[in-house]
Amino acid sequence: MIDQETVTRIIDAANIVDVVSDFVSLKKSGNNYFGCCPFHHEKTASFSVSPAKNIYYCFGCHKGGNSVNFIMEHEQMAYVEALKYLAQKYHIEVKEKELTQEDQERHDDRESMMVLNEFAKNTFIRNMTETDEGRAIGYKYFKERGFNEETIKAYELGFSLSGRKAFTDLALKSGYNQKYLVSTGLSILKEDGYIFDRFSNRVMFPIHNLTGKVIGFGGRVLDARTKGVNVKYMNSPQSEIYDKSRSLYGIYQAKSTIVKNDKCFLVEGYTDVLSMHQSGITNVVASNGTALTTEQIRLIRKFTTNITVLYDGDSAGIHAALRGIDMILAEEMNVKVLLLPDGEDPDSFARNHSSSELEDFIAKNETDFILFKARLLLNDAGNDPIKLSGLVNDIVDSISVVPDGIKRAFYVKECAQLMNIDERLIHREINKRFRNRREQWHDAEQKKDEQEIKLPTVKTFNPEQEALNRCRKYEEELLSLLIKYGNDILFVVAKGDEPSVDVKVANYIIKDLNDNNIEFKIPICRRVLEMYNEAIEKGKKPDATTFTLCADAEVSQFAVSLLMQTNELSKLWESRNRYIAPEESNLQGVIDRALNGYKSEQVQQKLEEIRKQMKELEEGPDNELKISELMTELSIYQKYRNKLSKSLGRNS
Repeated sequence: MIDQETVTRIIDAANIVDVVSDFVSLKKSGNNYFGCCPFHHEKTASFSVSPAKNIYYCFGCHKGGNSVNFIMEHEQMAYVEALKYLAQKYHIEVKEKELTQEDQERHDDRESMMVLNEFAKNTFIRNMTETDEGRAIGYKYFKERGFNEETIKAYELGFSLSGRKAFTDLALKSGYNQKYLVSTGLSILKEDGYIFDRFSNRVMFPIHNLTGKVIGFGGRVLDARTKGVNVKYMNSPQSEIYDKSRSLYGIYQAKSTIVKNDKCFLVEGYTDVLSMHQSGITNVVASNGTALTTEQIRLIRKFTTNITVLYDGDSAGIHAALRGIDMILAEEMNVKVLLLPDGEDPDSFARNHSSSELEDFIAKNETDFILFKARLLLNDAGNDPIKLSGLVNDIVDSISVVPDGIKRAFYVKECAQLMNIDERLIHREINKRFRNRREQWHDAEQKKDEQEIKLPTVKTFNPEQEALNRCRKYEEELLSLLIKYGNDILFVVAKGDEPSVDVKVANYIIKDLNDNNIEFKIPICRRVLEMYNEAIEKGKKPDATTFTLCADAEVSQFAVSLLMQTNELSKLWESRNRYIAPEESNLQGVIDRALNGYKSEQVQQKLEEIRKQMKELEEGPDNELKISELMTELSIYQKYRNKLSKSLGRNS
């Protein structure tokens, strides 16, 4: 529903490095930028961003594309929605046509839920700032907690009115579907059909995703109801758009500072985040009041590998939390712990200290997690031999999940000195853990195998599939040459007094394919070639951006993979030449080898087909004439194959 001129403006304005940096921590290396892929779990950066080509590509999971594709994939947006996101980022006005009823019906549940959450957020803000009840209860609560206007606006805090159906009735009256009120969790539907607000009479904390869209809410009940109430805080339930195990409160507001400072502070509650942010520590997030999950750790790891976890002085709380942090070590994060003075939590400590005092306290008191854990447990164990034995095992459990061998060795040395025991004992115990894990894995695999009825694994050779794989290699190489060099002049033809003619790469390749009646066999390759031909017929000059910026995500990703992966010459050619010159230095030679290689493959398949026909005819009577005709055809193709083999430097 967005006109093409606006789409072009958006795509031209969207800088791929700028767009990806909102979600992934990138570091420059040569002409490109690299980071850990946001689409699959990895510990070594294989995600490449090319500012020159304005595309991204992952060498691990092979996902790639342009800025629009990235937003679509990362944020699970539709094409038009991703364009709107980029338009807003680059302040480009989007003029849309009016949606038809059919278009409206195509809007999926996810988008509808996002729209409803945005409406809810704005309603809660208006409630708090424009109603007597909101100002007297919600706004007063936040001001009494010491939050200023800047913080309230930055986190879009609000208030849900006390009426049992205040929000639900307003949303229904405004045209929002009851289905989405229930699926977002903003309303609760009873079996008898009665529907009411989930968050009535609560201050509201919107939970944002990385792009700033509201995916859920947290609500805190106020006034006398907090006394003896079972659920002081209530969160949105799991939904299509909100998964609390994959979300972090404050990540949208904190992500840029996390990247800038290469560090993230992790706290437990909403107000902990707000108070620390207001005190100048803006690279802070909370785990939504849930036990820390691997997905949340990986969300932080997109921006930094350094994390400091803040604990209050409550001993029971510290011991409970320690049990969950081994997961952070397993994700190759550098973990530090900051223990606040007894009776303080991050919220109260930040409110009672200036920004400089808070920063100074952090710098002096944050401690490496494993060493902190060792000292804490050592203090608890005292001289009790049974407790000391348990302490060693507990520390060994934590050290054994650290993937990096050098870090493990450092921790072993430090903990051995701290606990006054032999390093070899700790190493021995760690090795036991490794053996146990291997055995558990082996047992699990064996059990899985026993549960499945398996036939003996025999690697079958599928000649048709192998032939298609070889065709794909040549088709991809030819398309890569077309996309990269199609508009370049390959050579000039001049005859006598006639005007010279420039022969471009595209003319040369396409003419050769047409002259030899070659049709691509791989569907995506065939589609891209057809798009290329159509563009030429319309008088256009297709280049890399024609395909990398294509609205068809499959075409875009395919084009990116062609551009980002190193073009490989045939294994035979590579084995005969130790040094492979850049293709630009001998472009016609590279093109001819690709064309002749593909023709040779096609001829070989034709020869196999003829031999198969001859074998079938030999089994029947009176087929001499047909066999003779096939032998003549076979001889012609063999001569052609020999000619091609000679041009490719192969033995016939």
